[in-house]
Amino acid sequence: MLRLTGQLSLRRTGAALRQASLLRLGQRNFSTQERLFDKILIANRGEIACRVMRTCKKLGIKTVAVYSDVDRQSVHVRMADEAVCVGPAPSTQSYLNIDAIVDAAKKTKAQAVHPGYGFLSEKVKFCDALEKNGVVFIGPKHDAITKMGDKISAKTIARNAKVSTVPGFVGILHDAEEAVKVANQIGYPVMIKASQGGGGKGMRIARNDAEAREGYRLSLNEAKSSFNSDALFVEKYIEEPRHIEVQVLGDSFGDAVYLYERECSIQRRNQKVIEEAPSTFLDDKTRRAMGEQAVAMAKAVGYQSAGTCEFLVDKHRNFYFLEMNTRLQVEHPISELITGVDLVEQMIRVAAGKRLPWKQSEIPLRGWALEARVYAEDPLRGFLPSIGRLQKYVEPKGEGVRCDSGIEEGADISIYYDPMICKLITYGPDRNDALVKMRAALDSYVIRGVTHNINFLRSLCDHPRFIKGDINTAFIPEEYPHGYKGHELTLKDKQVLLSGALVLFSRTIAQQVKIEGRLGSFHQMDFVRNKLKEVTIEVGGEKFAATVSVDRDGALVVKMAEGKQSLRVESGYTYGDLVFDVVLNGEKTRLQVIKGSEGLGKFAIQLNGTSFPVTVLTKKQGELMEHMPVPPEVDYGKLIVSPMPGAVFSINVQVGESVIPGQEICVIEAMKMQNVLRAANAGKVKAISVKPGATVARDQILVELE
Repeated sequence: MLRLTGQLSLRRTGAALRQASLLRLGQRNFSTQERLFDKILIANRGEIACRVMRTCKKLGIKTVAVYSDVDRQSVHVRMADEAVCVGPAPSTQSYLNIDAIVDAAKKTKAQAVHPGYGFLSEKVKFCDALEKNGVVFIGPKHDAITKMGDKISAKTIARNAKVSTVPGFVGILHDAEEAVKVANQIGYPVMIKASQGGGGKGMRIARNDAEAREGYRLSLNEAKSSFNSDALFVEKYIEEPRHIEVQVLGDSFGDAVYLYERECSIQRRNQKVIEEAPSTFLDDKTRRAMGEQAVAMAKAVGYQSAGTCEFLVDKHRNFYFLEMNTRLQVEHPISELITGVDLVEQMIRVAAGKRLPWKQSEIPLRGWALEARVYAEDPLRGFLPSIGRLQKYVEPKGEGVRCDSGIEEGADISIYYDPMICKLITYGPDRNDALVKMRAALDSYVIRGVTHNINFLRSLCDHPRFIKGDINTAFIPEEYPHGYKGHELTLKDKQVLLSGALVLFSRTIAQQVKIEGRLGSFHQMDFVRNKLKEVTIEVGGEKFAATVSVDRDGALVVKMAEGKQSLRVESGYTYGDLVFDVVLNGEKTRLQVIKGSEGLGKFAIQLNGTSFPVTVLTKKQGELMEHMPVPPEVDYGKLIVSPMPGAVFSINVQVGESVIPGQEICVIEAMKMQNVLRAANAGKVKAISVKPGATVARDQILVELE
């Protein structure tokens, strides 16, 4: 029988409880002496497991971690009071292994299980298995998960509850031709979606019959792989919509509240990239109407726990219910920051049979929060996932900065799980303040060993449309129609980079002389002056000739050969720093050292999230470089190479077959997303190096054309 300790005294009234909760809200930090459970198992990994454990520790609750073989040394395992291995690396054999996780709960005598998000968080079989073994599931009841987990069922319930819904075909498609037929009845564009889908998987936009057929095939494959379901449906694709979701909380007494909205319109491949709360677009009337409909939806299914109602909102502020996520969302921290509510704590309280501690009118909306999802992926290669070891890893800190992560320096990013490194969150009294803090945090974030998306996140934060809040779900394809090509350097950027390189160059020389012990500090600077007297700096494909001197305050004075422009460069850089500031003519910019000096003159410096090579050559070095041979470039025009680590899902050509530009050659699956590789040029298939099911590395040759 479940044992709950530390029950509230009957003399403590509901009003007193709400008053105490509001006090905690104002402090933005729940602290309570209530003991709700003795021990909770977290059926997840990484950052969300660590996030749940932090609240459990605050509440005085012991925690149990589960882990796969490859996660044995992970942060969440060491953070827990106990840990149990539940299987090998593949999630189907570990984090999705219901029997193993239920057995772990029983062996450790955990009274409750928090599923986090993903994995088993919305699996009814998991809820039932826990219930049969007397373990509480910290989440909604299985009936609500069943009804809301099926998008077709959810749309029907929404209509009955008078909740506005997207026009579409409420039924399951049987084949690609039926998808085409239904799409024509609804009218293009349409969205083909997996009924059991989520996280952007099993979803394809179709604008014509050919795209409907291909979308059906790819969505079907992803749905089977990710959700073990082949149920697909079609609905009208609303163009230029905003994706806005409403956070709700419900308890077992029939009460429910909404914690305002999150703007999630910055997406790629239907996956969120940057979220914010509240939305710049909603007025008070629309915000209240959406919140009330979200609560109506929650009450219609007797919802008990934290959940999210997702809406599409058109340019006239008409909104349509999209789906309900019956779990904690990835982006829940921004709702916590603008309301002061610890959502994990409230999930635990509700699961322990407690009432919600406030009325709707008592929940504040204060300040602004942004969340950027930091991924191990390469924006310059179509956002393909990256794997590897974090050789250097330093998270940004500061007032209004929060990092929700579950990794550390030395950790491995593997092919088995989602490549998210961290959720970087900033909070301020208004949107501009939160955005300024986000830029500074991204500039200070040190990640070495894997390719990451900080350059793209930084680009978004600087985009004029994003700064104005003029966004919709098509923002990324509209503003980056040919993909993200990297930060384009302005003349000012080049001056900042060359200034940073000169700082690094001068400090490197000074450090070398100091280590050798040949000269005193006065002579060090004299030696630097002589070295830098005449230099050539190459940055962004452009060469700058300059003379450099050091003034009495130790600042570098750079006189450009052309235009006779003078730059005064100050920096507090100390040899060995990874992050440093350069003050150029009084304006400060934060830079990172990606690679130190090679031959005392070659650097890789990160500006606005992007690494740039910068070379500083003394006069003598410049003369010698003129005689260096240029290495030949390799032609990959006839090769189909894997753009990422993954598995070969299918090979769709044969040796000897003629192909045309754009023809589908093969499909690579990575992180359960299918990626179609097409021929760039016409040719005949000369060789096929892999077979379906094979595991391949990034840049591995798959097919060769002649």
